[in-house]
Amino acid sequence: MELSQNLIHEIKSLIVKAKEGAIRSVDHHRTVMYWHIGERIFNEEQQGKDRADYGNYLIKYLSEQLQPEFGSGFSYRNLHWYRQFYRTFPIVNSLRSQLSWTHYRLLLSIDNEDKREYYIAETAKNNWSVRQMERQINSQLFERLLLSNDKESVLAIARNEVIPTNPNEIIKDPLILEFLGLKRESAYYEKDFEQAIITNLQDFLLELGNGFSFVARQKRIHLDGDDFFIDLVFYNRLLQCFVLFEIKTHKLTHEDLGQLQMYVNYYDRVEKVAHEKPTIGILLCADKNDAVVKYSLPENNNSILASQYQLYLPTEEQLLTEIRREIEILNKNDK
Repeated sequence: MELSQNLIHEIKSLIVKAKEGAIRSVDHHRTVMYWHIGERIFNEEQQGKDRADYGNYLIKYLSEQLQPEFGSGFSYRNLHWYRQFYRTFPIVNSLRSQLSWTHYRLLLSIDNEDKREYYIAETAKNNWSVRQMERQINSQLFERLLLSNDKESVLAIARNEVIPTNPNEIIKDPLILEFLGLKRESAYYEKDFEQAIITNLQDFLLELGNGFSFVARQKRIHLDGDDFFIDLVFYNRLLQCFVLFEIKTHKLTHEDLGQLQMYVNYYDRVEKVAHEKPTIGILLCADKNDAVVKYSLPENNNSILASQYQLYLPTEEQLLTEIRREIEILNKNDK
């Protein structure tokens, strides 16, 4: 008797899900164990706080006793991490099962509590790997969103407490596209840039952020005998609208804005259905003049956005500049 292929597929899926769940469960229990070890070390340290070197002595002694039997996970350096883990995340019930110990160890390098909370929420919601979370931290995702949103709004969206209604709440400027592998000193045709995005579509979707899905490339529009082609078409389920991308490897011009406005108008009048929100157009450009954008579009514009792209991750100097600027803004708001 020949068994149904659907039955075999369903059973295989159950096995795979069970294995994945078991791995996550084991990793979470290990993370909780590290937290409890850190708590115990910290509490023991407090009993000997009158001795300045007691903490280092304690961790060194524990490492000598534990490492020969339990391995390198209990080295002097790792025991330091466990103590810092407890001090940074003092409530064990707040630890997310979706995050591994490696996720948390990466988060320990972030001093800003709001910033840590944002990346925790985004990682849990989007199931980011450690590599993906590290890339988002290095590309200043939190700081870039704060440039156009207040801190509470960014965190509320990350926690799923509110659904974004404004394109500026989720569209990043600039977009960091170092994963395309394009050298910034070289010249590119727009079709080459577009092909690089398609080749690295998964990473591009990750950089775009929440709710994006790919729809079409070089979408053809036929208007009374003339053909036009939209570079990239996406859909955002959070905003419930189409998002059109036009790629410009030169500095943005008002003609570029007019072209994209035509595409947006077409989608609103032909492709959009009744329950969907107005279409958004994004000009992905090498450089832009914000004043040109401002005066080329209506004052109440919410449909056309310009986002500059960068082909490299920020340098350490750029990161420090961004952090200092954020501190200055926070200090002004506190006055």
